[in-house]
Amino acid sequence: MPRMIRRLISDESGATAIEYALIAALIAMGAIVAMQGVGNEVTKNFEDVEAKLSSAGTA
Repeated sequence: MPRMIRRLISDESGATAIEYALIAALIAMGAIVAMQGVGNEVTKNFEDVEAKLSSAGTA
């Protein structure tokens, strides 16, 4: 029994999996934030184009 407990304590494979999961989560969060910023810029550009087309049609 003590041998099994020592082996369980020294096993680090679970810690490595958790580290990889945390890294993946941070990368995903960064990608989401970046995509939101790009999406906002694209939306702004389309709104600018729409406004210019609307004003060109009334002139």
